[in-house]
Amino acid sequence: MVNRVLAGLATALLVAGCASRVPEAIREPVPRSPEPAEVRKEPGAHVGAQIRWGGTVAAVHNRQAHTRLEVVARPLASQGRPRPEAASAGRFLAEVEGFLDPAVYSQGRRVTVTGRLAEPETHPIGDYPYRFPVVQVREHYLWPQDKPERSPKPRYWYRDHWYPYYGPHHPYWYP
Repeated sequence: MVNRVLAGLATALLVAGCASRVPEAIREPVPRSPEPAEVRKEPGAHVGAQIRWGGTVAAVHNRQAHTRLEVVARPLASQGRPRPEAASAGRFLAEVEGFLDPAVYSQGRRVTVTGRLAEPETHPIGDYPYRFPVVQVREHYLWPQDKPERSPKPRYWYRDHWYPYYGPHHPYWYP
């Protein structure tokens, strides 16, 4: 009896350890979800549509009861992760209930949202009046930052007054 309980507990821990931290609503694509470019062409035709979009954060605007993320839309890769190297599909506003810290949701961070499209709004980007699709966010996920690549360590060898007389095959040579 004790062995069964321990086996069940070990199996549960193994399954929990392998589970993804990305919410299922973010991982799974939404059927018949319009793309941001489609919505920009015909904004009124897609109001109320269920979407899953992502991209990089351009700005954070905190209001009294919600936060608006201005997002540069990017195509999504596996599990809903935005591809930062891909061409932009425009911008959209993601309206999230509550407060999101601008220091955490900083410019350039990747985010994926799911929700419903609301009426589009026009706001300036510089001097250009831009029509933003607006998403009423049901669920969002801020992706972890990528670790910067490490540069290869340069190779040095010990140099002293005997330097010209030994090289990589000498015992005092340090890679």
